[in-house]
This record gives sequence, structure tokens and C-alpha cells, in this order.
Amino acid sequence: MEAMVESGIDLTIFFYNPNIHPRDEYELRKNENIRFAEKMNIPFIDADYDRDNWFKRARGLEMEPERGKRCTMCFDMRFERTALFAQENGFNVFTSSLGLSRWKDMVQINGCGMRAANRYPVLVYWTYNWRKHGGSSRMYEISKREEFYKQEYCGCVYSLRDTNLWRLKNNRPKIDKGTAFYGNSQLS
Repeated sequence: MEAMVESGIDLTIFFYNPNIHPRDEYELRKNENIRFAEKMNIPFIDADYDRDNWFKRARGLEMEPERGKRCTMCFDMRFERTALFAQENGFNVFTSSLGLSRWKDMVQINGCGMRAANRYPVLVYWTYNWRKHGGSSRMYEISKREEFYKQEYCGCVYSLRDTNLWRLKNNRPKIDKGTAFYGNSQLS
């Protein structure tokens, strides 16, 4: 967001994340986005939580690993809704910040974004690599400065399950949602 604003790009944030579980985690992440959007004077669109539809689409993919078929389904669902909103509201380009995370597969993300954009003749998915030129490092700097909530798992119930299983196997405490923030002395 900061890089786009500084570059003079006119943008709107479309927040559609029915995958995030549980609801209080969803609200926390959404509110962090709203807080920063308001600070940057960026319009913010709060889309439907649509959790039941996400679980319906995830049926049969519960045991898929991170970056697997479940993630593709999740990205497809979210990008399809984003592309529809863009088309209905006169936007001709959309992109995502998902690629900032080193835990995400850029090829997978961009494939889903382009597939959604291809449904509409005038819509383009911008495949910019936000990790380039220190983008990931800058994300952590901003997160610490703003004392953002630290997201310790991707968001879905299966990611939470798998992350906590890994943590238990590695003698680390389970994730306590909603308590870890950047800027705290233990996280800085």
C-alpha cells in the first residue's frame, strides 16, 4: 500500500478473506488493514465473510499441504470475487499483496489472479513481484513501526491445525491468536 501510494497509484483495498478462521482472527486482520488504509487515505471495501461457501469449496481438500490444491482453491475463490467486484465497479487492474510472504508460491498466486482476470475482457491482473527490491524487508519494517498484529499462520483452520502440529513437534507453544504484535520487545 505504501509503495503504491508513494508511486502515485490510485488504489482501493478490497478485503475478501472468507478463509480466515476463526472469526475473531478475521476481524483482527481486517481491522489492521482498515487502520493502515485510513492512515494512508486509501478507500477500503469490506466484502462478505462468506465462510460457509469457503468450507464448501474446501471439502475434500482438508489434508492438502500448504501451497497445495486447497491453497489454489482458496486463491481462485478470492480472486474470482475480486475480479467480479473490479469488473462491476469500473476497475481495470487488480493485484494482491499475497506474494509478499515467503511462504507463498508466486507462480501459484499469479496463475490464480490471471485466471480470474481472464474472465473479463478489459481486466488485467498485475503480477508485480512485491518481494523485489527489499519489499519483504520493508513489510517487516512497516509492521514493526505500526505495531501490526503478527499473523502466525496463513489464516484457514487447516493452516492453523498444521502450524500448531509443527509447533508441538518442535517444542514450541501453540499459536495464541490475537496476542502477538510487531513492535513488542519479544518480536522486534
